[in-house]
Amino acid sequence: MSNSDTGVVELRGVVKRFNSFTAIRRLDLTIKTGEFFTMLGASGCGKTTTLRLIAGFELPSEGRILIDGDDVSEVPAHLRPVHTVFQSYALFPHLSILDNVGFPLTVRRVPRKERLERARAALDLVQMGGFFDRKPSQLSGGQQQRVALARALINEPKVLLLDEPLGALDLKLRKEMQHELKEMQRRLGITFVFVTHDQEEALTMSDRIALMRGGEIVQLDSPTGLYNTPSSLYAAEFIGETNMMPGEVVEVGQGRARVAAFGQELDVRTADAISAGTPVTLTIRPERVAAAGTAGPNRVEGRLREIDFIGTDIRLVYDMPGGTRVTMRRQNIGSAAPVPGEPGWLEFGDGDLRLFRH
Repeated sequence: MSNSDTGVVELRGVVKRFNSFTAIRRLDLTIKTGEFFTMLGASGCGKTTTLRLIAGFELPSEGRILIDGDDVSEVPAHLRPVHTVFQSYALFPHLSILDNVGFPLTVRRVPRKERLERARAALDLVQMGGFFDRKPSQLSGGQQQRVALARALINEPKVLLLDEPLGALDLKLRKEMQHELKEMQRRLGITFVFVTHDQEEALTMSDRIALMRGGEIVQLDSPTGLYNTPSSLYAAEFIGETNMMPGEVVEVGQGRARVAAFGQELDVRTADAISAGTPVTLTIRPERVAAAGTAGPNRVEGRLREIDFIGTDIRLVYDMPGGTRVTMRRQNIGSAAPVPGEPGWLEFGDGDLRLFRH
């Protein structure tokens, strides 16, 4: 990512309505020059509508959209310095790969010699230099994706918009393309604005992530910040796997709270102002739950319910006092796993627990 904090894309008070339905609710957002920025969320959260507003396929009902300092709120899509790559690659089946990539320059009536030179250079960028004469039907899904990217890059856009472009690929190829896309973005220095509902994809590729819900940004953060320090219960639940445990605040003081849970009290670090008697939900990531040999502070005894083998990890689910279930993940290092039905002490670090009001 560029060290510059300059905003290449700015949304100022943007609202988008479709008749009586408000899809985007007064969105203020700055996307920095040269960053890989991702909009993440479930279907209907507004992420694709936001992308379409930046692209010019939709116009805002209120507010302004600026690209590289210019107000483009009313500018048609084909006149904006952006290019969009969709999940459907939309390659022309009757044209060669070279002509597919050069097509945007054909529309702009760029001379044939220059057009072919630039198309070859764009294909080299995506490691497709040896496929000039092939037709789209002769390429794999991943290769077609690279061609679609080359066609997007040939116009040298200030911003590349990607609307779930990896959704049609199988899992193995999708993971390969995630790393290739990120490496390409770093190499080119172009701002990428990426839309996905896949949280792992967002965490893997992004410099920053806007988690969206109901047409609003719930949390705007780095991948590590979003995962390790979610600002809401929704963010904690949406990103990754998390344990959610009911409790009630018993005592507070000096950045800590004592919370009644599992029939005992747990010590929790918290910066929030909260009072005794407040019902809360405690969350902790499965990989942060530790196995403990004996009773002690922030340790609760449970009974192993089931074990799932996930290859690199082992997932253990415990029945806890009060009917709550807690999942623990530990690395598969070849040691013997406990047996379902056995009791076990689980330790919840005070800094690993997160506390949210109901």
